Amino acid sequence: MAALCESFTLRGPGPGGDGPGLCLEPGPGRDLVLLTERGRAATLFKISDQKPLGCWSVKHGQILTCPVVCNFETHEYIAVHDDKVLRIWKNEDINLDKAFKATLSADVYRIHSLPHGGPVVLFRGGGVRTLDVLLEAPQQEIENVISGEVIRWSGAFMEGQQPVLIFTTEKDDDFFVYVQKPKLSSLHKYKLEQQESAKPLFFTAHITNQIVTLLCLYSNDSVYQVLIPLQQDTEEEEEEEEILSKSLLLNLSISGAVLKGTSLVVLDKDHVAVLGSLAAPKKEPREFLTIWNTKFQTLQTSKELPLGTSGQLWCYEEKFFLIHGKVLTVIMYKCETSSLAAAVGKLKYSQTPDVSLFMNWNTLEDEELVASFQSQESVALKADSRLNLRSRRSTVAEEQPEPLSVGQILINYKDASNYMLETRLRKLMTKAPTPDLQATIGCVVTALTDRCKRNPKYYPQNFLHEIVETRNLSYSLCPDLMAVALEKKDMHLLQVCLERFPDIPEEITYACLKAFLSTSESHLENMDVNLDSVICYIDVEFDNKEVKTEIVENGFRAEMDQDICGTKIPKESQSRSDDDSCPIGPQKAALLNAVLHSAYTETFLLPHLKNLPAEEAVLFLRYLYYLYVKCSEKVNTTLPGIRSPTINQIMDWMCLLLDAHFAVMVMLPEAKELLSNLHKFVRAQVRFYSELNKIEGSLRELQRLNHLRESHTYSIEVLEII
Repeated sequence: MAALCESFTLRGPGPGGDGPGLCLEPGPGRDLVLLTERGRAATLFKISDQKPLGCWSVKHGQILTCPVVCNFETHEYIAVHDDKVLRIWKNEDINLDKAFKATLSADVYRIHSLPHGGPVVLFRGGGVRTLDVLLEAPQQEIENVISGEVIRWSGAFMEGQQPVLIFTTEKDDDFFVYVQKPKLSSLHKYKLEQQESAKPLFFTAHITNQIVTLLCLYSNDSVYQVLIPLQQDTEEEEEEEEILSKSLLLNLSISGAVLKGTSLVVLDKDHVAVLGSLAAPKKEPREFLTIWNTKFQTLQTSKELPLGTSGQLWCYEEKFFLIHGKVLTVIMYKCETSSLAAAVGKLKYSQTPDVSLFMNWNTLEDEELVASFQSQESVALKADSRLNLRSRRSTVAEEQPEPLSVGQILINYKDASNYMLETRLRKLMTKAPTPDLQATIGCVVTALTDRCKRNPKYYPQNFLHEIVETRNLSYSLCPDLMAVALEKKDMHLLQVCLERFPDIPEEITYACLKAFLSTSESHLENMDVNLDSVICYIDVEFDNKEVKTEIVENGFRAEMDQDICGTKIPKESQSRSDDDSCPIGPQKAALLNAVLHSAYTETFLLPHLKNLPAEEAVLFLRYLYYLYVKCSEKVNTTLPGIRSPTINQIMDWMCLLLDAHFAVMVMLPEAKELLSNLHKFVRAQVRFYSELNKIEGSLRELQRLNHLRESHTYSIEVLEII
């Protein structure tokens, strides 16, 4: 018997709001995975903590062209960008520009890493090299094994002590299978038997007892099996390619409906998982994750995915990874030994599921909250595909009824009216037991955000504001809340979340920053935004500005700037400098202050900041410069107000922004004057503090003499400071 267990979100939506285009590979530990996004970034995630441990990105203009993998022997990471450039780095490395670099002579299709066989590199021309051999001479010539063929799939496996690489190609509607042992220079080519009016869409394979089992998902909604014996290694090449016959393994039909599969994963020798869309007559297609028993050709379990998927499915360590809606979701599963009793659901011990040792931070213990109601719908699919057996409900009815859990209550009210749902959720929060109070509130928020996703017209703004402002929540308790607020452009809720949530991912912080900067001032004026952090220092009346003739800011003034730089500033530009007035309105300033207060890790935030448009980056830098000047006006370099940014926060964000957009800033004409003013101001500050350091010794000597002087004596002392 197979069962789908709890699920949780590993990665939230991307900054652009779209699902992350990615590929997943196992990391250096059982609890680690490597996420490679299309473009420039790779992130190492710890699954149990649902947090990133490291993030690396290539510089602007470079593109990762194959998934990043881990060398399990050396614990190094391997990537290829721009098809031919190989990069190797360790966990502690931050800048990939300084990592090991090798330019290869041919385009790389993919790198496969095996726990005991080392990395194997597959080139687009079909050539294969182990990483060790490739690094000995990176510019060595790579042979073209395929001619006019395009690689469709590849996989690497261990057979004994030897790595085996298998890849499939397509040419003129013909499909070929290559089996290669790179260490023995052994290559065998096969041709796949053609199927009338159908062609393979997806491949996967496994090796058992010297036999390669290739599973092919065809466009006729069936899974076929191809057996390929591993031949003895000979130096002679076969002149004629052998045609492989296939046999039907599964027919993906469920009670008259057809499952249009997009991905196929082997779980064990008797179970496979298929991700696809269930198309029933006169009904809208619905996407499902299904587990099938290939030995008895039965559907074991299924789970509906109402938010849709990208069609990709990965499986590591009894966990499924897929893109559900806009987030990367992890679904745990269990597969028991295949038997007829288990296949039809009559295995006695299978009725008591094991208690999971995995801590799900998004849910209440073993509850899946609102999303768990989907499992009830999958039971109907499972029942239709099995034999008509006597129901076990009678045994359940004899048991003593237990109090409804939070997840069960939310399931019961999933179809209730908006008023009834909110009323019931308010009562649920007031009656929640103390130990589970935080998790219960997280369940309530999840129920509300789930309804917002299913009904775009529904958005309980006041209720959500009330919950966030009166309860101590965190991002991990309600990971979809800020994504929904971004979609609804609820700036006030985002401001409160940024100020209160201690664990917001950097990509969400960037998404908020981009949303704040891209929203027009006129639109923000009509929004309810908390201005406590800006009201004490910002110029609210923009039409009534007074020009300051001379401002001494910790020793900085225009004359000093002229002396330092050796140039004179026109009077007109002095009277209307950028540091006299705020470049943005108070609403936008208050929102940006919330971003400045949010916690972040520079390694994870910097790759996202590089995607900020140049115009918005310049505007943000202007505001940071304005804050820097305002802080420098005060002796204690502290802005007045509640939750105003500190000088350290301002400087850190200014450095981050310049690091992310330095080349762009230098080239932009509108940023030239800003960078020049910033440079002059910082240099004046450095000179001012240098002068203070020079008199520090003299002041210390005066303080010492003051302590030595007796109180009843009177004297006049003249100190000459040289």
